[in-house]
Amino acid sequence: MVCCDSSLYPFSPSKVAPIILLVVFLASTAHHVYLNVRYRSWRITGTLPWGGLLFVTGFVMREISAFKPNHLPIFIASTCLLLLAPPVYAVMNYIVLGRVLYYVPYLSPIHPGRVISTFLGLDAVIGAITGNGGARVASPNASPSDISAGKAMLRASIILQLVSFFLFVALEGYFHRRCIRQGLVAPKPSPEANEQSKKLRRILHLMYISSAIISCRHVFRVVEVFQGNEGYLATHEWPLYIFDGLFMFANMVMLNIWHPMRYLPNDNKIYLRKDGVTQRRGPGWVDKRPFILTLVDPFDVAGLFMKKEKDRFWDHEDEHPTVGHETVGAGKGAGKAAGVDTAAV
Repeated sequence: MVCCDSSLYPFSPSKVAPIILLVVFLASTAHHVYLNVRYRSWRITGTLPWGGLLFVTGFVMREISAFKPNHLPIFIASTCLLLLAPPVYAVMNYIVLGRVLYYVPYLSPIHPGRVISTFLGLDAVIGAITGNGGARVASPNASPSDISAGKAMLRASIILQLVSFFLFVALEGYFHRRCIRQGLVAPKPSPEANEQSKKLRRILHLMYISSAIISCRHVFRVVEVFQGNEGYLATHEWPLYIFDGLFMFANMVMLNIWHPMRYLPNDNKIYLRKDGVTQRRGPGWVDKRPFILTLVDPFDVAGLFMKKEKDRFWDHEDEHPTVGHETVGAGKGAGKAAGVDTAAV
């Protein structure tokens, strides 16, 4: 049921649901701010409170829009904010997986830093397509051909986002398989597994679940766009609150409870030895290629063909000081607190 003749909504928008969601997202966001301060992990998990803030602002706009259903700028603001927030959580997954690869560098299929630059670069391209398509569709002076082209761009961008995310999950799955073969991660929960094995298994499973939640939301958006403005998803409000609301809130709460930095060191120079027990502080994995080349060839395919020798610093682990497991979840400077002579590094 449309609330009024001039409403931008094909239904009467709820005035209660946005309030409930903005309150719960605000609480979860506040807790993520606390966790980032506690673990000093703004560079790694700072996107979690940022995504939560986008949702809070988006639902505030949605609440205002429910009382002013014919106000186009507020309608556009709420729609854009709720579209932008979930990809921010995807960025967090990229960063965390990169940090996992830094922690187990000898099993990483690519340079850990390239996980972030590659997938973030893809997201930037997809975002540009989305923005261009949205501008064409929303323009009051757009011709029918422009609107049609804009809708096609939106469809393409959402599909590309889904493909990009599936590639990310495939990369994580490949790394996980290598960890199992190496014996660092047990294929099934085992009381005999050491603490580091359990932590690696937990962080990988967290990324799988988070990826699945975000992918479900992407599928919802794909179906909505292909159904068009007259489709079921666009003409009913409850799917938005399920997929953009409850699903994303579940992702936030899961990471409130099992924060990634409970299982990883803050310093990307700390790595796990091949014995799966001892931690060492190495020089870090540095890509010495020119920055432009890392963007053009993130997987160093040229290096594979040229058989370039990589800096396998983990093969010289006896040269690196041992680091206590207190550094996991302890924030920066934990090496000194654990009695590590960082001056010797």
